[in-house]
Amino acid sequence: QVQLVESGGGLVQAGGSLRLSCAASGVFSAADNMGWYRQGSGKPREWVATITKLGITTYLASVKGRFTVSRDNAKNTVFLQMNSLNPEDTGVYYCNARWYSRGDNAWGQGTQVTVSS
Repeated sequence: QVQLVESGGGLVQAGGSLRLSCAASGVFSAADNMGWYRQGSGKPREWVATITKLGITTYLASVKGRFTVSRDNAKNTVFLQMNSLNPEDTGVYYCNARWYSRGDNAWGQGTQVTVSS
C-alpha cells in the first residue's frame, strides 16, 4: 500500500520561507506525477503545483514565481520550496502522487503552514 509522509510545515512571518517534503513508501516505481494541494480554513482544497516524472512543472497562478516544486525520483520524494509567503498561503498542505498504470492516487496526511502578518 502506498503511503505519503509529509514534513516541513510550521509558523512563519510574512515574507518568510518554508520547505515542505513528502516521501512515498510502499512502492518501487517513481510516481508519474507528484504535487501539492492546500486547504485554507473554510475553503475547498485547491491545487498548488505539479511535477511530472520528467520534471515538467506547473503552478497555480498566485504562487508562480514564489514556490518551486522539485522531486527526487530515486527516493520517490517531492519538495515544495515556498518563498515570499503571505497570509493567504496559510492552510493545510497535502502531498499527492499518482501512478497511472497502477491506478494509484495517494495523499499525504497534511501539514499545517501558518503565515502571520
